[in-house]
Parts: sequence; C-alpha cells; structure tokens
Amino acid sequence: MTPTAVLGIKRDDMIVRKQSPYNAEPPAAVLAESDITPIDAFYARNHGSFPDIAPEQWRLTVEGRVATPLTLTYDQLSAGFDRHRVVATLACAGNRREDLLRVRPIPGEEPWSHGAISTAEWGGARLADVLAAAGVRSEDGLHVAFRALDVAERARPVQAYGSSIPLSKAMSREVLLAWQMNGEPLPRAHGGPVRVVVPGYIGARSVKWVTAITVQPGPSDGYFQAHDYRVLPADADPESAAPGEGIALSALPLNCDILHPTDGDRVSPGELTIRGYGIAGDGRGVARVEVSLDDGLSWQQARLHPAPGEWSWQPWSLTVTVGPGPLRIIARAWDDTGALQSESADSLWNPGGYANNSWARVAACVGAAG
Repeated sequence: MTPTAVLGIKRDDMIVRKQSPYNAEPPAAVLAESDITPIDAFYARNHGSFPDIAPEQWRLTVEGRVATPLTLTYDQLSAGFDRHRVVATLACAGNRREDLLRVRPIPGEEPWSHGAISTAEWGGARLADVLAAAGVRSEDGLHVAFRALDVAERARPVQAYGSSIPLSKAMSREVLLAWQMNGEPLPRAHGGPVRVVVPGYIGARSVKWVTAITVQPGPSDGYFQAHDYRVLPADADPESAAPGEGIALSALPLNCDILHPTDGDRVSPGELTIRGYGIAGDGRGVARVEVSLDDGLSWQQARLHPAPGEWSWQPWSLTVTVGPGPLRIIARAWDDTGALQSESADSLWNPGGYANNSWARVAACVGAAG
C-alpha cells in the first residue's frame, strides 16, 4: 500500500511526518473529539512498507519453548479460539518528542507532537490462549518474540520488524492477537490481517502483520529491541551504542497532555473548557490531573471522565474563565501510587527522544480573531 492509498483511508488533515514509510498523527483537537479514536484519525507509525497479504494466505507459526509447535491459518485463529474485546490506548514511544526537540536536536527522528497516541476497541483471541494451545513452558526469564512481514530499511542489518515481551505479560488476559479494530476487520494500514496488541506497553511492542511467535530465553536480539526503543544516556551516540545499551522501553510512563487548546490557538474571552487525557501505563490508574494557568503558582483539579476501558487513557476537562491576553496552561497527572510526572523536558532529554512524560504546556492567546 502506497502513502497515496493510505491517505484514502485517513483524514485529509493528518499531519504527515514522513511519506515513506508512512508516519502521521492527527491534530490534537481531533483526538479530543472522542474517547475512541476513529480509524481514519488513528496515528500511524511504521518502519517499512505495508505488506500485502490476504487473510486466506496468512499463517502464524508458534514455536520455541512450547510442547507442540503450531501453524495457524486465519480461520483457525479466528474460529478456533474464544473472541475477546479490549479497549486499549496505543502510544508511540516518541509521542511528545516535540518538547524534547526544543531542548536539543534529535537527528533522524520524527518530530511527534500531541498525536502519536490513539485509542481503539480491539477484537481477537487472547495470546495466552494460543500459547496455552501450544503447551507453553513455564520457566523464569522467558520472553515471547514476534516477527512481522514488514521490512525495515533503517535497521542494521536490514530486517523484518520484530519485538518481544516477557512471558508473564504475554499470558495476561489483555494481550490480544487482534483481527478487528473498532468493530471492523483490521485494516491493512494498521497491521491487518492480524496484529499483536499489548495494552499498557509502548506501541512498538504491539507488532503489526505478525506471522511468527517464538517463546525463547530472554528478550529479542533484533534491532528494534536490542538497539532501538531504548533510553540511552544523554551523552551516548546512538550510531555507536552497543546492543543492549541503555534501558529497554516496555510499560508506558505516567503521562498526560492537553489536547484543547493547543499551541498558537486563539480562543474567545469568557468560559473555556480545557480538555486532555492522562494515562498511567501498565496496570496503574490516573488518580488526579491538575491544571495551572499561572505558571505553576496555583493548581486547579480537573474533572476526570470515565475511561473507555481499563487499558485506555483517562479523558479530563476543566472549565475556566479567561480574559484577553496570553494564555499559558500547564497540566500534570498523579497515578494511584502517588507518583507524579516529571516537571521538565530538559531533565528527560535522551538521544532517541523517547518517553517524554514531562508536564504538558500550551501557549495560546485569548482575544478576538484578526
């Protein structure tokens, strides 16, 4: 599928960060419109061209530390295992990289703003059920590695995309082999016919176009686990970093963002409803979101709206009265363990531009247009 074809299923106002491979995010205001992100607005993060494989041609192998290796067809997967639905938010590890770019340059990485995050209802089989059917072994330190069909030219050496998660996470009830997205067949642009969905983890672990699963000792040694999606020290050179250097990303960090208004918006004087989301990562909850309009001198507690799912973002809003002039908004979230987001992007800068969970900041203006 070419970028032009992708645009046929995406909104015209998607912010395209790269044409090939296709990487794009929706405007923040579009994300603020609904708790479940429509497919045409769901962000796209890719490392290669989209594979073209029909459901009837698709096969999935399950091998490694299992008693009975399997090869499943699409029909065997979709009809032979119980179906489950999970509402889950996926987020690129580079979401909000734009803030880190204001600190120091990050060559070669997309300047994601607010939109490399989206929420969908995913439908499919539990990965745990498939692994159980293969007789997965219970051993300490095992990982479940996924291999996809898309080939990443950026990888060294060039290779198919792949990643892994601990077996303990793979056996959790929320992890799916999904063939549905928002009640529709999983689009090719989002990993169809079948992809992995790993709620609570960075999007890179939710491997699209999956065709092979291997239960193995330790994490994947592929490029996207051993070299990429790692938080390197601030003084490290990503080009010369050794495999395994830095911290491998897995669970999403506590985070929140402001989706309306956004930087540069002009809003009318009077009542303004500020909207955004909070997300607490793997199995934790957002306990509180606070908003400041005076550079952090005072804070108001935002209203937390019902989350669309256990593994999704938590929408929030706060209605305030604003007068003419500059409008600076800060938002921060606390999780249910009492943890608070990092205050400054400066302290989080890293050579990959990953895991920015600093306080959200927006500079807008109150006044009549023109």
